[in-house]
Amino acid sequence: MSALVLFSPSGVVLRPPLLRLAARRLGALGFEVTLDEAALARERRFAGDDDTRLAAIHRVAAAAPRVAMATRGGYGLTRLLDRIGWRRLARSAESGTMWLGHSDLTALHCALYAHTGAPGWAGPMALDQFARAEDEGGVDEVTAGCLGEAARGELEAIGFRTEAGFDGLVRRGPLWGGNLAMLCSLLGTRHFPRPEQVKGGLLYVEDVNEPPFRVERRLLQLAQAGVLGTQRALLLGHFTRWKPTPADRGYRLRDVVAHLRATTRVPVLTGLPVGHVPTLVTLPFGRRAELAVAEREVFVAWGH
Repeated sequence: MSALVLFSPSGVVLRPPLLRLAARRLGALGFEVTLDEAALARERRFAGDDDTRLAAIHRVAAAAPRVAMATRGGYGLTRLLDRIGWRRLARSAESGTMWLGHSDLTALHCALYAHTGAPGWAGPMALDQFARAEDEGGVDEVTAGCLGEAARGELEAIGFRTEAGFDGLVRRGPLWGGNLAMLCSLLGTRHFPRPEQVKGGLLYVEDVNEPPFRVERRLLQLAQAGVLGTQRALLLGHFTRWKPTPADRGYRLRDVVAHLRATTRVPVLTGLPVGHVPTLVTLPFGRRAELAVAEREVFVAWGH
């Protein structure tokens, strides 16, 4: 059985019984699940004060489980980035620990890679993917399957379906990305990957509660900062839970994609299963990968 520790580096766990449900479900998938001693700590909107959450991260790094899974995202990691002992986390990653999550965990993945070159893993979190009620779908089979394969060291590629027009496209480079708001919040800081680390990369992004114009603004920020233009491909995940307003006048994500495709030479592919959704693939952050498109089927492989 693979050891899996649930820890809370960001937002507060509002409903502890749901975390215990997630732990039971992860156990049923074959993991030896441990709840970090501060996983249920509370300090206003945070899962404990900064010292508590920092200690939890360092405690998990010292334990070096196979999977270090965040209970949830929210906000909080940005406050800790200047204090985290990145070599501690890198040593755990070198021994096989997968630092796993999405959303606010993008900050950890970016900084870990920037400071040490060690990879993180974008993927599910306990409350987001393993605590859904059965009448809402329960645990998604693809999400659970990808996680299990990754934990066993068997996951070497993922596939998804995109729009027509990219048949025969092949691109190679470092696979990296995550939550778009978090990426832009780190841009220009020492916690953002260095240009030489991500030049020629395959960049994946997602976001939540952000209308299309804000998604476009952040993507243009990456373009105008000189990041997007150096990428070999841009992979768009899901952008969910936003509400249109009269001021949008029908402006949708498809309009953002059309504008990007008209203003950049970087191929923009849609449909990647990442984001705040039930079906979520697990992806390495920082591993060299190859993207290939056959008709509308996209394959991203990093295991060779």
